[in-house]
Amino acid sequence: MNTTEYSRFLSSKTPVVGDAGRFIDDADIHPRLFPFQRAITRWAIRKGRAAIFADTGLGKSYMQLEWARHLGQRTLILAPLSVARQTTAMAQDIGIRVHYTRGGDDVIDGINITNYEIVDHFNPDAFDAVVLDESSILKSIDGKTRLRLTSLFADTPYKLCCTATPAPNDIAEIANHAEFLGIMTRADMLATFFVHDDDGWRLKKHAHDAFYRWMASWGMSVRKPSDIGDYPDDAYNLPPLTVKPVWFESNVSTNGTLFFLGLQGIQGRNTVRREVMHDRLGIVADMVNGSDEPWIVWHGLNEEGHELARLIPGSILVEGTQSPEEKALRIEGFQDGKYRVLITKPRIAGFGMNFQHCANQVFAGMNDSWEAYYQCVRRSWRFGQTRPVDIHIVLADAENDIYQNVMNKEREATVMSAELIEHVRDFEKEELGGIEEKDEYTTAETHGRDWTIMLGDSTERLAEIADNSVGLSVFSPPFLSLYTYSPTPRDVGNSRTPNEFWTHFGFIIDHLMRVTKPGRNTCVHVSQVPAMLARDGYIGMKDFRGQTINAFEDAGWVYHGEVCIDKDPQAQAIRTKAKGLMFTQKNKDSAWLRPALADYILVFRKPGDNTEPILPDITNDEWIEWARPVWYGIRESDTLNVAEGRDNRDERHICPLQLGTIERCIRLWSNRGDLVLDPFTGIGSTGYEAVRLGRKFIGCELKPSYYRAAISNMRRVVIEKSQLSLFAEDQQAS
Repeated sequence: MNTTEYSRFLSSKTPVVGDAGRFIDDADIHPRLFPFQRAITRWAIRKGRAAIFADTGLGKSYMQLEWARHLGQRTLILAPLSVARQTTAMAQDIGIRVHYTRGGDDVIDGINITNYEIVDHFNPDAFDAVVLDESSILKSIDGKTRLRLTSLFADTPYKLCCTATPAPNDIAEIANHAEFLGIMTRADMLATFFVHDDDGWRLKKHAHDAFYRWMASWGMSVRKPSDIGDYPDDAYNLPPLTVKPVWFESNVSTNGTLFFLGLQGIQGRNTVRREVMHDRLGIVADMVNGSDEPWIVWHGLNEEGHELARLIPGSILVEGTQSPEEKALRIEGFQDGKYRVLITKPRIAGFGMNFQHCANQVFAGMNDSWEAYYQCVRRSWRFGQTRPVDIHIVLADAENDIYQNVMNKEREATVMSAELIEHVRDFEKEELGGIEEKDEYTTAETHGRDWTIMLGDSTERLAEIADNSVGLSVFSPPFLSLYTYSPTPRDVGNSRTPNEFWTHFGFIIDHLMRVTKPGRNTCVHVSQVPAMLARDGYIGMKDFRGQTINAFEDAGWVYHGEVCIDKDPQAQAIRTKAKGLMFTQKNKDSAWLRPALADYILVFRKPGDNTEPILPDITNDEWIEWARPVWYGIRESDTLNVAEGRDNRDERHICPLQLGTIERCIRLWSNRGDLVLDPFTGIGSTGYEAVRLGRKFIGCELKPSYYRAAISNMRRVVIEKSQLSLFAEDQQAS
């Protein structure tokens, strides 16, 4: 084995995003940017495809402009309404020209900016770089538009997304960004890092570090400068924020009932909103008209906006029927002080805008979207705001459920955002500093009478075994099941694609060929692998058995034979809850029914003459039974104690090979005194049977908890064997 080749392969297995951009020095970044902004910008330029998840006011606009300038490509920035003009003005502060285009027929070779609403007017092939400003819009816009954006810029070499910090369990937002950037599809992300159970999708326990390292390799999550290093937070301490619900009594009913029975879905919420609209808007108008300061009034229904504009002198209404140019002029008029009060919907001006001149907002009602609420609040409550910010929410008493729902989401999001920062902080610092991942891999070795267990990577530890020294190998390789038993890329099972798995397993197969005596065998336990909709895009079966045969034959082994091991379909249905085995499916549509998954022992022979004939200690009757193509009578519970090696983070119970199966393999294809090998030792089942049956054993195990369990089982079998010998001697003496 070429150790350099294997090291390169292991590096390729780590799910992180490499550098696709260019390296620049800190001095090359415009001095207007703060040190933490320069660090993030340099990282994003180096990555080429990246996301900046930074809180409002942390300077994402400056960072994206410098990213585009230093990559030097024809760039298109997509931004929410009016943010385009705002960004164009900010670009002048750092000496960058940004061309605002509305049609796509006047783009320049430098940096162009436009609005999301007219992206279809542009030819994506005309650009080598694209920026999504306020990219959380990927979650807010309809799925068709999001998929359109992802498809349009699928082949664009350089991509940058800028938005606020997502929650760590916001799978949709993280997946949308990864998919747009071309990092990983949603299906691949779920299959790699997540598992689906009764509570929905959750992060696999062993995938915890791998997932956050992966995120940090393409996204920087920042709430304040100190999150990513020794940067001061002095300029980024937010002023006080006060959220004030304003309740008023209402006598409402829904669905024609005499009494109010609670909010019943979206229709019930809209019904209540309309019934109390007059009272609500009167309270909002009195509040705003009783002040001479700037205000933002957020509303949800078109008729609310029109009535508020009538009730509040000096206000300007921005609504969907207006042209983009008209909307932009009205919003900019509010920013410039031409209008004291802005009346609009969250989806129109709730993303990306800087309204720090305004410290008062009022929601004329609200819906259940925390995202919309949060974005609206952050238009005023952002870094750069110098005054305390007051948020008023005018609600009927019947709408209490909506308010409580949004406030609960607010609390959860605050906690989860802090958790995300905590999880990725060290990984992000490594990314910013260009530090490579530390390999905490360790090795050890324990010897006993007739056995040796080696802790470590089988690919590397097998290199220590002498050529042509093994009489038989019996083992069960890891199947395609990511982060089930360990987090390390050295785990063969932690392979994201079939090609990656078979490449990794190929190193083991080659070692087995080298260490096995000519003419001797290796017994490989396999079963077929179910294909899952989330991971594979379909429900069906993968021919793992056939692929294993192909892999061994490609490595020079002779496919010698196989045996099928009978399985109980009812026990398998209860354990796996497989759709194709359930009685309910039989009674619903038997087209989905399939047989239970059997186990197989595949026997491969190393070419050459066997110089030491095997004389099996089995009777003719046993041979008649064992020569059958199907082995019956193998009890599924005939295993060593799995609890000894159990790790609390394991996603599945370890399923050791049945001792009866191992016994038949060892007695059929090895002599007493032969060396038996298991490159995936687990808790030591093969070693236990080998020593019990008078053979010697050597095994490799990557996972420390299994290594310790294997040692315990090997010591136990030696004691048991000694006790049996003493008992036999006593019997003979008597």
